[in-house]
Amino acid sequence: MYAVIETGGKQYKVANGDTVYVEKLDAENDAVVDFKVIAVSTDDGFKVGAPYVEGAKVTGKVIKTGKSKKITVFTYKPKKSEKRKLGHRQFYTKVQIESIEA
Repeated sequence: MYAVIETGGKQYKVANGDTVYVEKLDAENDAVVDFKVIAVSTDDGFKVGAPYVEGAKVTGKVIKTGKSKKITVFTYKPKKSEKRKLGHRQFYTKVQIESIEA
């Protein structure tokens, strides 16, 4: 059994026991969060919502919140002596999927 969930403007395919890195959520460590279910696959078949599947529920447990590795952003304009260098670290939340109910 697996489900397609939506969070942070992105979609993730998850199964029971999976660990997923999602965009930062406003939740403390060890908190239980619910996700919007777009599609779910069970033994009975595949259900797709419009926009979400009614009666389906995916719950996860927040393991930790952190920052990913730094990426370097460098922009320049040739022959103009114009350049800029900066870094960025994206916040994330590590979530372990506990149950999928359809």
